[in-house]
Amino acid sequence: MSEQVTEMTSVAGVRWGLVFWEQAGRAHAAVTGPETRTGTAPVPEGAIFTGVEFAVGTSLRVVPTAALVDGGITLPDTTHRAFRLDGARWETPGPDDVEVLVDRLVRAGTVVRDPLVAEVLRGRRPAVSGRTVERRFRAATGLTRGAVRQIERARTAAELLAGGDPAGDVVAALDYFDEPHLARALRAYVGRTVGQLRDGAGGAIALDLERRAPVSA
Repeated sequence: MSEQVTEMTSVAGVRWGLVFWEQAGRAHAAVTGPETRTGTAPVPEGAIFTGVEFAVGTSLRVVPTAALVDGGITLPDTTHRAFRLDGARWETPGPDDVEVLVDRLVRAGTVVRDPLVAEVLRGRRPAVSGRTVERRFRAATGLTRGAVRQIERARTAAELLAGGDPAGDVVAALDYFDEPHLARALRAYVGRTVGQLRDGAGGAIALDLERRAPVSA
């Protein structure tokens, strides 16, 4: 439940998802898409959210992931009991029912997966041309491989900095050119400076920056 937070910093992300929320006695549902930049997102007063993010390489059968990038779609006919997706009615999940819903969507073929994307993300070289790899990767994710790498790297950098790692160590660990390069990536994808991440400043942010011990010596 949102607690006196009216807006938060949205963070670039490479996954699409489903989100369900209740506000003022009404139920809502939406498909959210990958985000290529940071921004500011409103937080509805008194809203209660349940959501799930799907793995990179999965997609909805009826909606190209590219059509969801930096946006999303509101699902019609949503009630506290059910919502409509891919021409069918599905039970609206609670926090403990999300995995059951995902399993049903996969078994019904509503959520599909391109195994080639998983191979590429594991560092393997599929037995197809580079052009085919890029075409299928973009079709499944809505993003290029380069964009996925940059966004994921910036998110990892934010987590390391929030955990106490020095900026210089993060630059070296994640192959940034230098600290200004890291700073530009954080501004573009996370909406925070190194200092804000280190100090936990800047307000609410849509990223889990749980404090942990630094990984650097």
